[in-house]
Amino acid sequence: MKQRLFLDANIMLDLLGERIPFYESAAKIATLADRGSIQLVVSALSYAIINFLFSKYENPEKVKEKLRKFRILSEISPVNELTIEKGLNSKFGDFEDSLQYYCALDADCNIIVTRNPNDFRESDIPVMTAEEYLRSIKKV
Repeated sequence: MKQRLFLDANIMLDLLGERIPFYESAAKIATLADRGSIQLVVSALSYAIINFLFSKYENPEKVKEKLRKFRILSEISPVNELTIEKGLNSKFGDFEDSLQYYCALDADCNIIVTRNPNDFRESDIPVMTAEEYLRSIKKV
């Protein structure tokens, strides 16, 4: 069965923004998804975050085009009333991180990939950086 990786918004930001030095590992994960080796899942919230941040510096139509292309590679986990309720009542220090976490759980993801693993200390599923994930699959 294919691994289902939940990408935190910061990994999506690194990939679509080609942010050095994080871009290379994010791009390798995207390539694995493009080849069908893994399934990427992101929250609907991440699309809004990326659009908001990128539209400050780039043409909004170019930003939407980047998001459309990324959409081909990823499944979207919705943020709904239950997600909000769980996040509001969680032990997470950051509300946005709690929403990302509950989206990952709701989408049956095996791993959360983030640049900030400490943000997910409350996680019941494994949390890795992109580099850690890539190293882990080389051992398989």
